[in-house]
Amino acid sequence: MGPISKFIKHNYRHFNAATLVDAAEGYKKFLAGGNKMMVTLAGAMSTAELGLSLAEMIRKDKVHAITCTGANLEEDLFNLVAHDHYVRVPHYRQLSAEDEVKLHDQGLNRVTDTCIPEDEAMRRLEKGMLSKWQAAEKAGKRYFPHEFMYQLLNEGALEKYYQIDPKDSWMVAAAEKNLPIFVPGWEDSTLGNMFVSQTMKGGLKSIDTTKGGLHYMRALIDWYTENSRKSQIGFFQIGGGIAGDFPICVVPLIHQDLEKQVKLWGYFCQISDSTTSYGSYSGAVPNEKITWGKLGKDTPRFVIESDATIVAPLIFAHVMDW
Repeated sequence: MGPISKFIKHNYRHFNAATLVDAAEGYKKFLAGGNKMMVTLAGAMSTAELGLSLAEMIRKDKVHAITCTGANLEEDLFNLVAHDHYVRVPHYRQLSAEDEVKLHDQGLNRVTDTCIPEDEAMRRLEKGMLSKWQAAEKAGKRYFPHEFMYQLLNEGALEKYYQIDPKDSWMVAAAEKNLPIFVPGWEDSTLGNMFVSQTMKGGLKSIDTTKGGLHYMRALIDWYTENSRKSQIGFFQIGGGIAGDFPICVVPLIHQDLEKQVKLWGYFCQISDSTTSYGSYSGAVPNEKITWGKLGKDTPRFVIESDATIVAPLIFAHVMDW
């Protein structure tokens, strides 16, 4: 074990800390059994630069599929091409409404303590994406949002803009592996908004060039069915929301709606600061998922009620024996 793993093993003995160790060691044991893991990303984990650890997890085959929000998909690339133009606001808790207006007027979009620059990040990526959208439309082809991004990365179209080491971009690592990615609700993202605007102002003729959530669900059914034949699939959920709710439903969908048999999810861990509560999917305990036909009574189940920006890199580090 490396120094981080040794520190965690020695110091993290109780409560959420102990669960972190249990979940990480459960992750390692699960993969050692020849199984595969899906990671889901909610929140603003890409802007939190989770790629510093997640990219290496992908390269080391510790992650076999990702489900994420459209924001996480694009924000890793925003950081890749515009990192030097980001502005950190460590005193964000003291900002007044007038301070927020000043940031807006500078083209700075705030995510907690970090501001994403409009022109250098969002508009720069829009130009590259628009060229891919237009090329697909001209050829009469349709692609998923992440496939358009893979095209940009694999062709090297963004390399001249790189402002971080590409080894720290999880999207670069994913593109190199052609990692399966599923993005429900992509329209709820900056590029999704830009895509729709282009169909209205003439940059694109059709709204159908990009596949959406229903197409992603169909692709997820095929992926899960194929990959669960010889192994189990685990579910490592960072945050809540649609990034977690969308993919975990694939098992009861196959069982109840397609009336076919597949294995249940074989491992489950959620990192969330949404405490257990009634009427909250993100705050529901894993046992509830047993009644929905998602998990089994013997599925290893972990909930770490803490800040994912702190917890996820530590778990990834332990899984990789850093």
